[in-house]
Amino acid sequence: MSSAAGSALRRQIDAFLEYLRTVKQLSPNTVSAYRRDLDDFLDFCDTARLEDASQVEESHVRQWLGVARHRGLAPSSLQRRLSALRSFYQQRSRELGERRNPALAVQAPRRPRSLPKALEADQLGRYLAPPDDDPLTLRDVAMAELLYSSGLRLAELQALDLTDLDLPQQLVTVTGKGNKTRTVPVGTVALRALRQWLAQRPAPADSDAELALFLSQRGRRIGPRAIQLRIRRLARHNGLGQDVHPHMLRHSFASHMLESSGDLRAVQELLGHSNISTTQIYTHLDFQHLASVYDGAHPRARRRGGK
Repeated sequence: MSSAAGSALRRQIDAFLEYLRTVKQLSPNTVSAYRRDLDDFLDFCDTARLEDASQVEESHVRQWLGVARHRGLAPSSLQRRLSALRSFYQQRSRELGERRNPALAVQAPRRPRSLPKALEADQLGRYLAPPDDDPLTLRDVAMAELLYSSGLRLAELQALDLTDLDLPQQLVTVTGKGNKTRTVPVGTVALRALRQWLAQRPAPADSDAELALFLSQRGRRIGPRAIQLRIRRLARHNGLGQDVHPHMLRHSFASHMLESSGDLRAVQELLGHSNISTTQIYTHLDFQHLASVYDGAHPRARRRGGK
């Protein structure tokens, strides 16, 4: 880098890093990560003959990210670099009153969203077969059955109270994201597993546990991490040969329901998705196919102009 560019731009970036260290009190590792990303930006500015932060335009930021992408940097690394540069200009805006941020409108490539795995029907049969009938195992099977039977999220399962269950009607009311409630069916097999657990449910240890549907060995409401570990343990004990987690059971529910019924809207409601496009992420079908199924099946989904 030329001496003028090196001294001016380097001073500006060094001042920002010092601000992160002393004012924001970020960890040394975080400040080092900012420094690495902004050092790379300095190298680019040297090549582009940019001597001051005020000379950088949006096109320069795009070129900088393009070079990094061409070198094979992952989308997550590109996003981190862009975030570091945005923060640098945001601090300049606060300090100097500058309203320009050439990195603000630039979008880094998004990381591809990987589809969660679904278990096959025969795998679920092996997984949900109780290895023994001790109370903890009966609880674990009941939790797994309910996750798969009703497509619950981990947090929804963990928060369930006894009063949320309507056993005669085979329904459970859950509180999902945004504190929204929904009532979903409980399958016959899951209902049987729940009754077996309730017959062995231990005495609660505190007031919060009195209503909790699922209790720990010590009689307290079971925590999210414990549920994850017990769901995984059930797979290991039943010789499934792969990890199982609560979200996998939720996705298996969604996939199997959609494959069997083709009713996208119903699956959306059961999963508690506010946007139908979110439901598509839980399926292995493309959105155009899902939309056509929805249009063909739902009486109020006819496109305008269609007869």
